[in-house]
Amino acid sequence: MFTRILTWFLILIGAIAVSIALFFVSMRFHDGPMEIIAGGPFQSGELVQGPEPDWSFIKDRTTVEFQILDPPTSRVIWLAVHENKLYVTSSYMKTGFGKMWKKWPRHVERDNRVLLRVDGKIYERQLIRLTADDWQDGIKSEYIRKYNQRYDKESIASGAIWFYELAPRSVSGKGS
Repeated sequence: MFTRILTWFLILIGAIAVSIALFFVSMRFHDGPMEIIAGGPFQSGELVQGPEPDWSFIKDRTTVEFQILDPPTSRVIWLAVHENKLYVTSSYMKTGFGKMWKKWPRHVERDNRVLLRVDGKIYERQLIRLTADDWQDGIKSEYIRKYNQRYDKESIASGAIWFYELAPRSVSGKGS
């Protein structure tokens, strides 16, 4: 009796593990991320070209969809808007957890071109890694206001947090 129950329990656990694995693999082919689950490349959306938009319309959004090009994967990311510029951070960069989970910043070191999808519109951007000297009180205030995150210059300078501007691709900037 115990053996039979153990066998069914192991089959159930195996089926759950296979289902979860298949879900994550299938997400690599999905049109964008699903909340905190990384997704595949964007397959829908209208490419926006022209002058730089007024980003104030996303100032109060907690997340936006973001895709790197190599490898073509997408995720949601926190975003700060300050003086009509877009900023993102990647934290936990020095932790074991962060090194396993946060692969996109390492990919961006090779190819900093990204896509931002907001309300079905796609904006071509480039991520420019900034230094602690670029961290401004206005950006800090936005992260506190929206996320209660108290990022500081020391965390950026030490490499625990990577700080980026989501700049238009035509702009040449610091970093990659």
